[in-house]
Amino acid sequence: MTTDERERVRERYAEAAVNLSAGCGCGCDCESVGCCGNDATTLFGQGLYGPEERAGLPDNAVAASLGCGNPLALVELHAGETVLDLGSGGGIDVLLSGKRVGPTGTVYGLDMTDEMLTLARENAAKAGATNVHFLKGLIEAIPLDTGSVDVVISNCVVNLSPEKDRVLTEIARVLRPGGRIGISDVVAEDRLTPADRAERGSHVGCIAGALSESEYRDGLEAVGLRDVEVEFTHAVADGMHGAMVRAHKPL
Repeated sequence: MTTDERERVRERYAEAAVNLSAGCGCGCDCESVGCCGNDATTLFGQGLYGPEERAGLPDNAVAASLGCGNPLALVELHAGETVLDLGSGGGIDVLLSGKRVGPTGTVYGLDMTDEMLTLARENAAKAGATNVHFLKGLIEAIPLDTGSVDVVISNCVVNLSPEKDRVLTEIARVLRPGGRIGISDVVAEDRLTPADRAERGSHVGCIAGALSESEYRDGLEAVGLRDVEVEFTHAVADGMHGAMVRAHKPL
């Protein structure tokens, strides 16, 4: 993935944020991440969250859910913890995390897209969330101190990075000892080559840039995380799956 491809990803999410703010939908097509719809069988987007989770959230936070899973189904959050959401978009996972860690906890959402950050901050204000903060930056260079967060979550964003090794290194850096991750992502079967993945979809659509299962496991172990789990949940293309990724940083 080149710098130009990163810019196309940024433009696609900026367009989605602007469309949502204008009240005209996310503007995405069904090859792209984030197909709009409430159907519980939707492979991307808000259909992957239960009605009890969506209840009480601003409409635009729900509609701006452009991920491929529900990272909060992967990791249990506790009162007082500090959570970081990589690629926080419209803020749904940040707002849900804020409810779970309570007033003594803190949740950071990190995004590179100004339009999404604006939308997320508007959603946080509407929700009355006082323990959440949205930061501008790249997931390859997280603007937080070493050992400053208990949990890192992400929803279909790691695969969009042109430098995934740096993302995984940064995740390990900001985690405290004993910290853990819960990542939803698109992951390829090991049999698929990078060329195979490119044939099945675009970078913007969370397909071409996906890591294989072994690449994910090896990458997380290489940065010092342990008990790595990569579990396929649903097919999104031939040999490509929505997946749950878990691991923790040893004490």
